[in-house]
Amino acid sequence: MTKTRRKFFVPAFATAIALGLFAFQALPAFACGGLVAPNGAVRLSRATTFVAWHNGIERYLTAFTYQGDVSNLGWIVPLPAVPLKIEEGGAWTLQRLNRETHPIERSPLQFASGAATADSAQVLQQVKIEALNITVLRGSGQAVLDWATSNGFSVEGDTRAHLLAYAKGSPIFMAAKFDTTAARARHQIQGDGAPILITMRTPHLWVPLEVLALDGQQVQADLYLLTDGPVNTSDFNAWVGQSPVGSDIPGAPGFQVAFQEEMNPTLFHDLSTDRNMGWVWQNSWVTYLSLDAPESAVTYDLGISPNGVLRLAHFGTPPMAVVDGPATRALPSWLPQMPIGTPQVLLGVVVLLSIGGALFFLFRAGRRSHSRSSGASF
Repeated sequence: MTKTRRKFFVPAFATAIALGLFAFQALPAFACGGLVAPNGAVRLSRATTFVAWHNGIERYLTAFTYQGDVSNLGWIVPLPAVPLKIEEGGAWTLQRLNRETHPIERSPLQFASGAATADSAQVLQQVKIEALNITVLRGSGQAVLDWATSNGFSVEGDTRAHLLAYAKGSPIFMAAKFDTTAARARHQIQGDGAPILITMRTPHLWVPLEVLALDGQQVQADLYLLTDGPVNTSDFNAWVGQSPVGSDIPGAPGFQVAFQEEMNPTLFHDLSTDRNMGWVWQNSWVTYLSLDAPESAVTYDLGISPNGVLRLAHFGTPPMAVVDGPATRALPSWLPQMPIGTPQVLLGVVVLLSIGGALFFLFRAGRRSHSRSSGASF
């Protein structure tokens, strides 16, 4: 395996290969980028995904497009919990989100029988979505590596080290293998993947991001979040209602909140009427995060606190510990928060009051001067 192929954890819910170069106008990356392939002749587009969390349920929508030799292609990704369901996702949701946030650019699950031994990975679920054979596993890092090797995945060098590190945080993984025969039957020779929607029960939203870092390459990714309220980059900003748009996430240069808005009726209609997307709720917030950073800087995973604050932790940290782990300087969750945009509104009020006060004093000064000059004339 060459140096540019060391990572193979393409996150099914944290990473989505664009549905087409025309859809996202993304620059291609020449590496397997998380894909397990026999050589480096696989081309990926910009990573894109849609992650939603509501009432303890986390949903991830992702799709993959491969270009090049897909005769022996697959990927493995860490999960924070065993999926409740894996199914085809929305056909146009990712494109619609891209258009919303870039206004200028405008089959049933099958459960494997039998429990695993302590030294082997347990197959929890298997499902086929178009040309992808998907397997959900539980096991130690070594057990998952052994399963991957015995099932035709090429796992060597740093790939093994990263999988072992993620296994310390969560024993759940999802593996997908590209079915070349099924792809040819569907005329998907270039690896056009079906959108995959994964539903899980989690205490809070979690997204692994370190898996996007390819050796020596710039990490470029789009991440869309759907949450009950707005998200922010710090506890203080969340408390005072400071808009996070345009701000980098602390500790992650190049990882920026690029867009945020409440769900509008048109977007709600377009998303909720897409295939298997009826769970989208109306009273929600849409946030778009843009990641553009050197691979050496992307060593973290992402969580969101109860206050809606984006948290980062080194990859391999248990998923729920990204937020619930060591104490931070977080403000109490019961502390009331100002509505987003409060500082801008207050600034506007202060400016208007200042202008009004200045005009008032100028008017008074003018009247006094006029009265004095009138009195002096007698």
